[in-house]
Amino acid sequence: MAEKTALYSLSISARATLDMHSLNNEGGEGNQIQTRMVNIVGADGRLHNVNAISGDMFKHIQAEHLFRLGNGKLPLCSACKEFNANRISADEGYGQAISDKSDAAALNLMLVTCALDDMAGNLITAGNRSIPRKSVVEFSWVVGLPEVTVTDSYFHVKYASERSHDRRKADSAEEARGANLGQAIFHRPASSGVYAVVANLELSRIGFNDITQTYAVSEEAREERHKALLESMLCTFLEPRGAMRSTQNPHIVAFDGIVAVSKQVLPAPTFSPLGQEFVAELQRVQRALDSLHPGAVELYPFESLGEFAEVMARLVQTTKPLTLAYSG
Repeated sequence: MAEKTALYSLSISARATLDMHSLNNEGGEGNQIQTRMVNIVGADGRLHNVNAISGDMFKHIQAEHLFRLGNGKLPLCSACKEFNANRISADEGYGQAISDKSDAAALNLMLVTCALDDMAGNLITAGNRSIPRKSVVEFSWVVGLPEVTVTDSYFHVKYASERSHDRRKADSAEEARGANLGQAIFHRPASSGVYAVVANLELSRIGFNDITQTYAVSEEAREERHKALLESMLCTFLEPRGAMRSTQNPHIVAFDGIVAVSKQVLPAPTFSPLGQEFVAELQRVQRALDSLHPGAVELYPFESLGEFAEVMARLVQTTKPLTLAYSG
């Protein structure tokens, strides 16, 4: 079997065409649901107000896929086995176990105990502590391109299908006076457009204790977590979970961009797809880095969701996380 390639980091810079979705909303006012809108500076240098999906939403989508892929295969704390948002901080056994331990030892125990806390990050508050564990996964806001993204509000009615005889008589009397009863009227947004996506994975930090600068888990365990993490990123774009998917599951029309990987202690480069020439810009960066560190960075362009799936599947099968040389 061929030796697997060790990766320091991986990044994704892509454009996703999503139609008729409402994955991220700010709340409601009366019977009107308000979708998430942000102000950005476009490639033309002008301010634009566009629909966007927060990085928090995509991080939650990815974490849920990681949970489902890892449950029963990777070590999880008792709270993460229930997909508790507080993660290991809600694990009473962990809080008791670290009561007399140093921060470094508490972080080590967390890394060994739970793969989800390791990769998704957490602020450990168990045992009256406050120990940060930075996520190895980073998502940008998923932002609509101003010229090709639009949000509309659509009229909906929910009818009351069954009413008693007395209720119907009372409603008839009210309707005679002009009231509109027996139904709920509301407005729901839906957005369509081309969205810029940027994500980064610090693969070398899987299982890494940032306090002691050593790895808390074995190379074999790190490789299993690495595989699950890459697969969860693939699933994130195959099935972007979020709000209102029961009736507004987004149409994924197109997905194109570049996966960049770094095999040395260099960042896998990213460039926002809000720029028109983001692919060419990344290729130029790769050539510049190659002149300094030959072969350190590789780019995998893709022009469809199918090609992206093929790239990620190949990386799942042929790569592993780089071990930082300065660790003990």
